Amino acid sequence: MQWKISIALASLACTTMAAGAAEITLVAPGGIRASIVAMIPDFERRTGHKVVATFGSGGGTKARVIKGDAFDVPVVQPPLGPVLASGHVVAASETPLAIAPVGVAVRTGAAKPDISSADAVKRMLLAAKAVAYPNAETGAAAGASFNETLRKLGIAELMKPKIRISQGGRGAMEMLARNEVDIGVTFISEIITEPGVEVVGALPRDVSTPTGLVGYLSAHAKEPDAAKALLAYLSGPEAAKVYIATGMQPGK
Repeated sequence: MQWKISIALASLACTTMAAGAAEITLVAPGGIRASIVAMIPDFERRTGHKVVATFGSGGGTKARVIKGDAFDVPVVQPPLGPVLASGHVVAASETPLAIAPVGVAVRTGAAKPDISSADAVKRMLLAAKAVAYPNAETGAAAGASFNETLRKLGIAELMKPKIRISQGGRGAMEMLARNEVDIGVTFISEIITEPGVEVVGALPRDVSTPTGLVGYLSAHAKEPDAAKALLAYLSGPEAAKVYIATGMQPGK
């Protein structure tokens, strides 16, 4: 109850200029970068606070939070158990922010393949000359998800000669735009921000599980009230519109 009251007060604070401006540090996976970057100016204008955001891979971000790196608002992806067990976040502050589906991209103007079913996705991948997606080994959640998609489709071994691993979703889209591959795969939120590529659509749910993104108040937050205000804003109605516009779904 105490946390709900704090969130309500923080939400109210987002509508007026804060009496004392604070600097809020945030760390988050790259899949939510476009949304958060789009929202920061409005939040800063409404509250007077300043947000300093750092982005990385999903796995890398979670590792930093578990290690106890100093951020007021960490945003992580499941599984959440190791994050909670670290003691570096306030468990009661858990706030679902957004859900990021993995999507398929082609070069701008290219024919868009059918990806409406698992069988259609399988045919598309087997017909492709080369496919780029982020490196799961360095913590990219979209890469880990797509590896699982290949396993579910039963074509992981067949696809190995065609796979081109990139550094991050942006790297995959750059390879696609340069015509090094004919199909790119990453979070839709990382496709729509890149030039020279177009979204085909999200992979079907039966072969690709979207990734949830959850925000917390750090147990070591230097500006806890301001951090609560930011969490309230990132999970509020205005944020929901931004998540939809940037290829994601609101977390609640």
